[in-house]
Amino acid sequence: MASSKGFYTAETGVLGAVLIDGLFIFAATIGISSIIERKNIKFILKIFGAVVLFIFGLSTILNQFNIDFLPSLSIQNTSNTNNAFFHSLIITASNPLTIIFWSGVFLSKITEENMKKTDIYLFGFGALLSTMFFLTLISLAGNFANSFLPMEIIQTLNIIVGFLLICFSIKMFLKKT
Repeated sequence: MASSKGFYTAETGVLGAVLIDGLFIFAATIGISSIIERKNIKFILKIFGAVVLFIFGLSTILNQFNIDFLPSLSIQNTSNTNNAFFHSLIITASNPLTIIFWSGVFLSKITEENMKKTDIYLFGFGALLSTMFFLTLISLAGNFANSFLPMEIIQTLNIIVGFLLICFSIKMFLKKT
C-alpha cells in the first residue's frame, strides 16, 4: 500500500492492524484460547477467515484493472486514510490465524516460563510495540519502493498478493480442523 498510496496512508493501515492485534493480545492474556479450542468455534473462524481472505484477494486483483469489487474498502480507494485503516482493521480481524497465533504465543510463554500477571502484560505490550515497529518499517520500505519500481511492477506484485490470498483462503477452507 505504501508503494502506491504513500507512507501516511500505509501507516493508518498499520494502526488498524496494531489495534486488532492489541485486542487479540488482550484476549489471549485473559484466556480466550480455551474458547478457541472448541471444534465449532474453530470451524466458524476458519470459514469466516477463508471467505474474507478470498474476497480481499479477488478485490486486490480486480483493483489492478480498475474494477471496484469492494468499493468502500478497495486498495485503490485507500488514498483516503479512513479506508486504509478500515481495510487493515477488517483483514486483520478476519484472519483466524491472528488470534490463534497470539493465543499460542501467550500459552507457550505462560507455561514455559511460569510468568506472573505483570510479566504477561509487559510481554504483550512489547509484542504490540514490536508489531507496530516492524509494520512501520515495511511501510517505509514500500514507500521507498515506489521511487525504484515502475507502477507496472507494483501492479504485478499486487496481483500476485491477491492470488496468494485466494490460494491461502482455499487452502484454509479445505484444511480439516
